[in-house]
Amino acid sequence: MSITLRIILIICSIIAFLLSIMKIKQAKLKVVNSVIWMVGAILLIFMSLFSNVVEWISSSLGFIAPVNFVFLITIIFLLIEVFTDNIRISELNEKIKNLNHYIALSEHEKRQNNLKNEGE
Repeated sequence: MSITLRIILIICSIIAFLLSIMKIKQAKLKVVNSVIWMVGAILLIFMSLFSNVVEWISSSLGFIAPVNFVFLITIIFLLIEVFTDNIRISELNEKIKNLNHYIALSEHEKRQNNLKNEGE
């Protein structure tokens, strides 16, 4: 892996790590959600520092260049993140639907009580 790619990986990893910490401090990101980004940043730092290991793994798996292996790991990481985000979105949509049902039933009960009280 070239020195330029290694430097770019380290810089991007540090930026991602610092952004996660800043967003946690600003209360815009939960610690649970930022763990995956921090792990990814640390993984990229290790991959850039120990490029011999990356080269060995990539050649063992049949990659032509180690950078292709790094890209594969990055794509897998992002796919996992998208998948977990989709799970969270589905759960939130279900909660919103249940909340809408609860509000509709509460308003219906209030109207029924108001009509009953007006009739007396």
